[in-house]
Amino acid sequence: MYNPKSLKAEEFINHEEILDTLKYADENKDNYELIDSIIDKAEERKGLTHREASVLLACEDQARIERIYNLAEQIKKDFYGNRIVMFAPLYLSNYCVNGCVYCPYHLKNKTIPRKKLTQDEVRKEVIALQDMGHKRLAIEAGEDPVNNPIEYILECIDTIYSIKHKNGAIRRVNVNIAATTVENYRRLKEAGIGTYILFQETYHKDSYLKLHPTGPKHDYAYHTEAMDRAMQGGIDDVGLGVLFGLELYRYEFAGLLMHAEHLEAAFGVGPHTISVPRIKKADDIDPSAFDNSISDEIFAKLCALIRISVPYTGMIISTRESQQLREKVIRLGVSQISGASRTSVGGYADEERPHDTEQFDVSDQRTLDEVVNWLMSAGYIPSFCTACYREGRTGDRFMTLCKNGQIQNCCHPNALMTLKEYLMDYASEDTRAVGEKLIAKEIEKIPNDKVKEIAKNNLKNIESGKRDFRF
Repeated sequence: MYNPKSLKAEEFINHEEILDTLKYADENKDNYELIDSIIDKAEERKGLTHREASVLLACEDQARIERIYNLAEQIKKDFYGNRIVMFAPLYLSNYCVNGCVYCPYHLKNKTIPRKKLTQDEVRKEVIALQDMGHKRLAIEAGEDPVNNPIEYILECIDTIYSIKHKNGAIRRVNVNIAATTVENYRRLKEAGIGTYILFQETYHKDSYLKLHPTGPKHDYAYHTEAMDRAMQGGIDDVGLGVLFGLELYRYEFAGLLMHAEHLEAAFGVGPHTISVPRIKKADDIDPSAFDNSISDEIFAKLCALIRISVPYTGMIISTRESQQLREKVIRLGVSQISGASRTSVGGYADEERPHDTEQFDVSDQRTLDEVVNWLMSAGYIPSFCTACYREGRTGDRFMTLCKNGQIQNCCHPNALMTLKEYLMDYASEDTRAVGEKLIAKEIEKIPNDKVKEIAKNNLKNIESGKRDFRF
């Protein structure tokens, strides 16, 4: 029985409800009166249900798709302005006891070298990331209770936060590790993490069990209920995601929105972020073996529909995708991107990009400076801000800020100040020139005069060597 408030996986992600939803969407994909009324509802900026959004996904009328794209772009501007948050993944270990058939870290892969960073190697990686200008990391590790216990993850977080190199500092660590216990989530919260991220991979239970034939991840309910335990452990910023290409995308889309609805219904706050990775080539993995891959057009449509369905949620796209596609979906709702990512265990401290321990092929291989320059040239503000986490504006407090439009008086100046730090400390000459022009223009857009005055003063202080101002 479908029940968004239930804490049982098969009740809040209900197979029959998804099938009924897809049937309803098929029956109404040419019902333009209904479709127009759903888009009208989306214009109110309060989101859509999984069923309403699924009807829009099934609709193939070009004029209405264009209307959805325009609305997604406008909603993104309304809630996030033209800021794009920057981050980098840091892979700590590829030891893993699971048998996931789409991931090169699976237990039976004997061709990939296994590696786990020592604390000294973590230090070197973090310094290399700080030297690029990164302030926010997402740490990743395979599931292995012997090699990667929670104590190891906590030690790495402690090490990362302890490193101050020149003007560098990692101000926020987000964590993407396997489903764990309420107690362990509590320990992660106490360690000062930002968002806990866990991809569902697929919401289709039968497919999930086949794709995860062995290991603790085989337990569908335990994995799907992880966000509930994270919330119970005090982590109120959680990040959802599916790996598009494993199962039919319309099924996954409905499941993803149902999961967001469940978090809202059960805990009063939806997901802080939604990621949209697609399966990519890697050691021992051929993406063509999975017959549910999606085109760039469908991918763009999914991004636009997530933006209008869950308007307050951050959307993340990684370097799995090309520069061209990233450009397209940033316009349609993506608000966070990685830059200069390395998906191997370690590798940032090496000059040459290592390939032997990569989790997936990286499509966008530009440096962080090149990515920052590209974003600014396109009119976006690359933001290295972590203020909300550090000021305790998480969960429903962040959502309230977002919903009442105060982001322009808070996140906008914070983004400009952290960009100024980047320009002073790390940028190439050309990037600095582009950035200074952008800041001069964008600072005038802050609506509150007092905030604008403080921000201008802080920018001068940053020029004279001071760091870390925030609203």
